[in-house]
Amino acid sequence: MTWHIDIERIAGILDGAATLDPGLNAVRGSNWQGKSSFIESLKVALGTSTELTEGADSGRVRLDTSEGTFDVSLAREDGTVHRSGTPYLVDEYDTIRADLFACLDERNEVRRAVREGENLESVLMRPLDFQNIDEQIAALRGEREQIETELSQAREAKKRLPTVQERVTRLEDELAELREKRDAIADSASDDAPESVQRQLSQARTEQNQARSRVERLEGSVERTEERLAERREDLDALEIPDYTDVESRLEEARESLEQVERDAEVLQSVYSATELVLSENRLDLITDVERDIEGDTLTCWTCGNETTRADLETRLDALGDRLTELRARKESHRDTVEELETQREEISQARRRESDLEDEIADLVETLADREQSLDAARNRLEEATERVEELAERVDETVDERSDVESEIKYREAELEDAADELSQLETRAGRVDDLEAELESIREELSALRNRKDRIKHEARDAFDEAMREILARFDTGFETARLTADFEIVVARDGREASLDALSEGELELIGFVAALAGRESFDVAETVPLLLVDGLGGLDDDNLHTLIEFLRGRTEYLVFTAYPEYTAFDGREIDPTEWEVANESPATAG
Repeated sequence: MTWHIDIERIAGILDGAATLDPGLNAVRGSNWQGKSSFIESLKVALGTSTELTEGADSGRVRLDTSEGTFDVSLAREDGTVHRSGTPYLVDEYDTIRADLFACLDERNEVRRAVREGENLESVLMRPLDFQNIDEQIAALRGEREQIETELSQAREAKKRLPTVQERVTRLEDELAELREKRDAIADSASDDAPESVQRQLSQARTEQNQARSRVERLEGSVERTEERLAERREDLDALEIPDYTDVESRLEEARESLEQVERDAEVLQSVYSATELVLSENRLDLITDVERDIEGDTLTCWTCGNETTRADLETRLDALGDRLTELRARKESHRDTVEELETQREEISQARRRESDLEDEIADLVETLADREQSLDAARNRLEEATERVEELAERVDETVDERSDVESEIKYREAELEDAADELSQLETRAGRVDDLEAELESIREELSALRNRKDRIKHEARDAFDEAMREILARFDTGFETARLTADFEIVVARDGREASLDALSEGELELIGFVAALAGRESFDVAETVPLLLVDGLGGLDDDNLHTLIEFLRGRTEYLVFTAYPEYTAFDGREIDPTEWEVANESPATAG
């Protein structure tokens, strides 16, 4: 699907428009014709830039795509440029991913970090800072605890269903029998029964049945509470807190050892790199006196003042390299120790939290049990009083009236009991029906929690794998001056030349640019940027010759739906759409920062 962009006063373009086709889109032109400004205009439309034409008070970009129209306006107020409208990307996480891994112009942070030889971890992992992983984990833990509570209740309801269903069926059968019995008594009863006494007896028996029912319910509740209390006490007795000796002090010592080794490695690396640079550049005469001789150069060591040779220095440099390798191995060993001790500390913390939770729950259960036993005593007293009242009234009515009252009272009691049982059955069925859904939801949250906890390590691993894969393709396509380059676990770029580790300073500008693109593509792959931004913007490749530029463009072509790049007129034609900047009105007299 074709994209179209209209530009007004963005970077160095005062007025212009262009169409982008899927595949290659080459902006070919000389300096100050707006090539880089066109790339900057697309960045404004994406939402990663606010580059307004110098001296202009406002500007605008309109981007029409298959997904809709995105209209962005810029305005300068009090020396600051403000953005309004709707860019292609709104979420801050998407914006930072696109700026780092889709907008590969000369000011791209990844390319710059490679050019300057910086460690790449902070820039390649920067999008993780905008995901609030710790907050997401805390929220998911809250959801998990809520679901676990609901699931426990649902499972308990599922266990009780058969018993409650059996109780409902039994009550229905008993009610049917009681109603038949009441009808039979009514047919044979005398018409002169003392109605007032009968009503009192009926009411007393209702109260007796209610009291009896309450006693039964409380007895069951006390029994269940006692069982749960016994279970929690067993859990507490069975709980074992790991006995890791002096974890905190050992962890502190391990961290101090790791920091010391890291500092030693950094100091040794500085000495190694400086000495290697002097030797590789053959500039010993910058720092010491060198006597040239046909049999070999003799020089004065700049550290001890003794006479030595270049071969001796190279031997000492190799020894320094071996020591540096040893320090790196020690650093990894100390880091493993720190991680192991942190894991032990977390195990102890979890066990102690579990112990505290069990003790709190046991205390609550003890208090609840005392309250319910007190209520049970009161209910038994009430039952005893109601029973005495029934016995007293029963003596005042004849046998027939007494029997009929018993039946009526029993019917009312059974009806109330049946209503309670039916309500309980309905609630249990509703809860039990959620077991599968709650289990699936709980498993989903657990998987999501695991993924979030491991996300940074996984992204790091994926970034390094993507770097290695892209570098293999680059080395297969380009005739570089180095055999290979890799991204270490510490996110340092290590280059091998002639079978030995080489400094990035020894690489050409073009080779550094290739490594910069490989690093950016590694970030693009590990953070799935192509799923959000089907676009790659490339600028600032004037240092590549014609063949290498075409090779790089073909390499990038298969990695995005839309590839937009700049090129000078002297480069040969590209197989794709060519965008002519001469049709734009540009600010030649006062070029913007973007060019």
